[in-house]
Amino acid sequence: MKLHEFMPELVGATAWINGVTSKEQLVGNKPVLFHFWSVSCYMCKDAMPVINQFRDKYKDNLNIVAVHIPRSEADVDINLVKSSAEAHDIKHPIFIDNALKLRGAFGNEQVPAYYVFDKDGRLRHFQSGGSGMKLLEKRITRLLNEKK
Repeated sequence: MKLHEFMPELVGATAWINGVTSKEQLVGNKPVLFHFWSVSCYMCKDAMPVINQFRDKYKDNLNIVAVHIPRSEADVDINLVKSSAEAHDIKHPIFIDNALKLRGAFGNEQVPAYYVFDKDGRLRHFQSGGSGMKLLEKRITRLLNEKK
């Protein structure tokens, strides 16, 4: 995705964990952080505590949606994803993308990856990899301050 493109529709999930959400429920409300991860990705697991801190710190002002994409055949096991989500305290909605539909809509090719959309649904920040969480929070904070 390119900056300022609109959020794609959240279609093609093979399952949802922790509830279902839609683009219509997210856009117009508050900024949204999407984080793409996989159960077989150690950098994703290392980043989860920071994502959970964002969830707790900005709970009234930021929506968070996880997108689980498989990197191997074993990663499509929904029970493995559920147990990993529980072990890493992921309480926000998780879009299970075993068919790679949302990954394709975002044009995402790696995990972890982070997409931050403003409240109007426009992409305002993208980054990938295991570092840069302070930069990610800075971008989120900037959007939160814009909505005031």
